[in-house]
Amino acid sequence: MTQIKSFSARTLDANALKSFAHPLRLRIYELLDEHGPATATGLATLLGQNTGATSYHLRELAKHGMIEVVAGMGRGKEKYWRITPGGFSYGEANPADPEAADALDYLLDDLVRTRGAELSRWREESATAPEEWVQASVYGRRSLRLTPEETARMRDQVFEVLERYRALSDSGEREGVGHVVVHFDVLPVGTTRGD
Repeated sequence: MTQIKSFSARTLDANALKSFAHPLRLRIYELLDEHGPATATGLATLLGQNTGATSYHLRELAKHGMIEVVAGMGRGKEKYWRITPGGFSYGEANPADPEAADALDYLLDDLVRTRGAELSRWREESATAPEEWVQASVYGRRSLRLTPEETARMRDQVFEVLERYRALSDSGEREGVGHVVVHFDVLPVGTTRGD
């Protein structure tokens, strides 16, 4: 298995991996990522859960630096939560801790599921999406013949570009922005057969 990384993102430790590998926490994270800041009450409504459950899972995500309270939003004890800027990576494959390895497997399976769902969703939405978003989007796949060193160099160069845009995305509110998802995978096919 390969590295699961984002170029300069914070790497999750074994405890964070184990905590994040929970269906409700993953769903909360997805909702915050897609819709922006939300309260425990608002998330509970979206998820069909009670506020106590969402509050608990929000605190668990915050404990590991996945999300944070938005300063200046909310009244009284009301807290708005958001994704912590800067991103994160799952780190090296096959952690020494068996529970962390199981959590990583769960998270990678969820990542594959999420990517498929996002691609299917865009296929449906693109028929009625504003033309400028349709023109800005792309489905892409390239099949290359590269050495491991060339592959790593290409991966890092693409991550450098993505990091520039991640920093722009994290820089604050701007006019005309939309929630844009970039899928980027680099994977050798058939290496176990000696190709």
